[in-house]
Amino acid sequence: KELVVDRQKGELRGEQAEGLIRDVALKPMEGRRKVFLIQDMQNANATFANKILKTLEEPPAHAVLLLTARHRAEVLPTIVSRCQIMELRTLEHAEVAHALQAGWQASATDADLLARLSGGRLGWAVDQLHNPSRRDERKTHLEALWRLTSADRLERLAFANALATDRDNQARFSLLETWTSWWRDVLLTQSGSRDACSNVDCQEQIGQHARTIQRTAVFAYLGTLKRIEGYLRHTVNARLALDVLMLNLPSPGKRDQ
Repeated sequence: KELVVDRQKGELRGEQAEGLIRDVALKPMEGRRKVFLIQDMQNANATFANKILKTLEEPPAHAVLLLTARHRAEVLPTIVSRCQIMELRTLEHAEVAHALQAGWQASATDADLLARLSGGRLGWAVDQLHNPSRRDERKTHLEALWRLTSADRLERLAFANALATDRDNQARFSLLETWTSWWRDVLLTQSGSRDACSNVDCQEQIGQHARTIQRTAVFAYLGTLKRIEGYLRHTVNARLALDVLMLNLPSPGKRDQ
């Protein structure tokens, strides 16, 4: 059985935990084991996490529970302490690009771009390749960023309000991931490492931001993005966190040397 994050709510919910606990308790009809895969544990709400603690601590002999997360630091310590940790390495850029071309018939251009954007996550790259809406979403996030860097406070706060009231929580995290990738590329370009950029289809815009926005502001905003992501995963006051995110967005000006 596989549990995945509800895209609309953006989290693993308490009612899913109840169903999981019931299924774990039942012995397998065939075979010796029942295996349960719980994906994106970093997106579990407190109710889900607390309900499965007992099951994780003392699972039936016939049950194996596999939990995945981007990083253990994003999962509640009470969950981590009840698990055996297995670190999975990400793939090299060349490995992802080759797999996309050989296994999913991606063009060389698409394979290179998605391999760079994936950060070594082949599954993510395949999902992007086969779901044009995901790529449209990235384009929307980037266009919003380009517009908001030159926008006034009122427009930025209006965008924060719209994002906070949107029921699609995963869209917020998608935006944060896209923006983090973007500002990382700007910083790399400012540091003379343009070849390491991920958003290679937007080199002109990256170069423009690299020339007109202070390096110190870019570096500071990358830290802001990381903090805001943590706040959104562990607090209900999304509007306040998103206000901070938008008001701290760097603006073009005289670049520091």
